[in-house]
Amino acid sequence: MDKTDLETYQVQLSQVELALSSDPTNAELASLRSELKELIELTQVALSQAEAASSSKADANRKSATATPIQTWSAGDECLAKYSGDGGWYPARITSLGGSTDNRVYSIMFKGYNTTELVKAFEIKPLPANHSGAAPSSTNKRKLSKAEEEEREKKKKKNEKKVEAKAAKAKEQMHKQATWQKFAKKSEKKGVHIAGTSGTSIFKTPDNPLGKVGVTGSGKGMTEVASRGKHKFVPKDDDGA
Repeated sequence: MDKTDLETYQVQLSQVELALSSDPTNAELASLRSELKELIELTQVALSQAEAASSSKADANRKSATATPIQTWSAGDECLAKYSGDGGWYPARITSLGGSTDNRVYSIMFKGYNTTELVKAFEIKPLPANHSGAAPSSTNKRKLSKAEEEEREKKKKKNEKKVEAKAAKAKEQMHKQATWQKFAKKSEKKGVHIAGTSGTSIFKTPDNPLGKVGVTGSGKGMTEVASRGKHKFVPKDDDGA
């Protein structure tokens, strides 16, 4: 229905009323007049609703055109994120996205820290134009949460234990080395030569071309042993016989 239809119904109604003025008792004309009035009323209501809907749509389009565009974020984007510990805003990097399109959740990592935190869309915003991109200085660093403090203390103690273990192992090696050197010196004083203590290695190539590396005394002949003759039993005369 449009305004043209409304005008047509109104013209028809005026014609019916003119006819009724000449024949007021005509039931058919009276019924037609009632139908036309009802039709005109419905048409007016429909046109009013259509105009209201059109006006509302125009207002919505005008508002959307002037509204601030919605920021879209992706993994790897730099931003300012709200820290739940103190409510402050700090430079961060988005590591991943989750949730639905209407209720997006972002996993972010604050600069200078290895901890991640989940935030909603209203808890992140673009970096200011004059932002240098540097991590916050020590004077305005955010406070660590209790869990972060415990984790840092745990790592610190673990590193200290590693350093202590390495130092103890090095000390033990030095003690063994000193003990061995002391033993070697005592052996030399007693005339016992220990290979490797005086710059001589058991793996040194022997001077004898027939010698073998790693075999002490290699290339020398076998130790000669004096031959022993077979004992012969010689009976002795018994002087008392």
